[in-house]
Amino acid sequence: MRPFILTPLIVACALFMEQLDSTIVATSLPAIAADLHQDPIALKLSMTSYMLAQAVFIPASGWVADRYGARTVFRAAIVVFTLGSILCGLSSSLPQFVAARIFQGCGGAMMAPVGRLVLFRSVERSEIVRAMAYLTIPALVGPMLGPPLGGFISTYLNWRWNFWINVPFGLLGVVLATLYVQDAREENIGAFDAKGFLLTGLGLSSLIFGLTVLGRGFIGHDLNLGLILFGVVCTSFYIFHALRVENPILDLRLLAIDSFRASVVGGFLFRVGVGATPFLLPLMLQLGFGMTPFQSGLTTFVATAGALVMKASAASALQRFGFKNTLVFNCLISAAFLAANGLFRPDTPQALMLLTLFVGGFFRSLQFTALNALAYADIDHAAMSKATSFAAVAQQLSLSSGVAIAAAVVEQTRGRSIDARIGALDFPPAFFVVAAITAASALVFMRLPPDAGAALSGQGRQQAE
Repeated sequence: MRPFILTPLIVACALFMEQLDSTIVATSLPAIAADLHQDPIALKLSMTSYMLAQAVFIPASGWVADRYGARTVFRAAIVVFTLGSILCGLSSSLPQFVAARIFQGCGGAMMAPVGRLVLFRSVERSEIVRAMAYLTIPALVGPMLGPPLGGFISTYLNWRWNFWINVPFGLLGVVLATLYVQDAREENIGAFDAKGFLLTGLGLSSLIFGLTVLGRGFIGHDLNLGLILFGVVCTSFYIFHALRVENPILDLRLLAIDSFRASVVGGFLFRVGVGATPFLLPLMLQLGFGMTPFQSGLTTFVATAGALVMKASAASALQRFGFKNTLVFNCLISAAFLAANGLFRPDTPQALMLLTLFVGGFFRSLQFTALNALAYADIDHAAMSKATSFAAVAQQLSLSSGVAIAAAVVEQTRGRSIDARIGALDFPPAFFVVAAITAASALVFMRLPPDAGAALSGQGRQQAE
């Protein structure tokens, strides 16, 4: 197997394990709560604690990879994540389960950004687009496959197997990373930015936790808003700090690069809608349309097929149309299909629903590939680790924001109805709002130069011929 395929597949397997785990947990919460004798609402601590661990440690991932070697850190992250999975399955109380999830989140925080760093340092720049196509699959397959798999395991086996199935994947990942991944590292790295680490840890964890539970009644409304405000203040202090030091933990100067800025800012807006979909769609199908969790999971899974078809088409699409045209028009198409979910009704033909989700999954996955590749089009080798950390943090914030915005709109819509129960008509406004935010990313991509990312897409070579 050619190296440019083998390395992306190794990284993609690790990312798939992490993505699958996060969605399986959401489906299995009722079964876990019953076994641990807890209220299901309390089990949301297991989800938020995982995201908090990621928010704290993702910014440090780039420096750690430069200091100790990308392969070493990537391999260690897989080990930590796998051990955390074992501990989750062995937990017999809520405190034990939450602690295990935090430990697991530390591994996940390093696994995703360092995995991308391993990829970018292992393949030629001209192969990045093709390699990135493999990495879009776990981002789409995991959230879609998780609900039906988690529902099946929790119903017919035991919820603990949702975590133990990570063990063989983790062992395989460690072996393959040891055999085939280069241990690239930087020789002259600056001192660790401890102050920046503290500010980003406090700021991002407060923002992500606050946005995640906003409108869900998990904590008091005033405390929720205070937490978000505290996160904004800490993040503002970090911005002031980062512009004054030489080696900040998240280098804001990277935003001066047009391609990276468009990928981060435009990608943030685009992912707001994408982040809301795994939250909104299963709830609408189950609470609004009366589907079982297993039926809902099988319905949403069809979007994965669209993503798989895209994998073979991304490089040729970018070569023909270029990054700018692809990102602008494809984001509008993706937004239209996202809004189409809000037009679904309980009597909508199943075939029409499946076709819409299939085509929407295709275009969303194409946008993922283009965004992830463009981010590193003009990043030099020395700044690659900082860029991966920055991009990972932006993605985490955008996905959390999508869930928060969608939940807030659903709550507002439900609040206007006489019946307090959530119904099918409570979801369309949320889909339309997040679709509008996704479409707004086109305004960012329009500012790209026509030849943006030409060295990656091969468009320049094609025109020369």
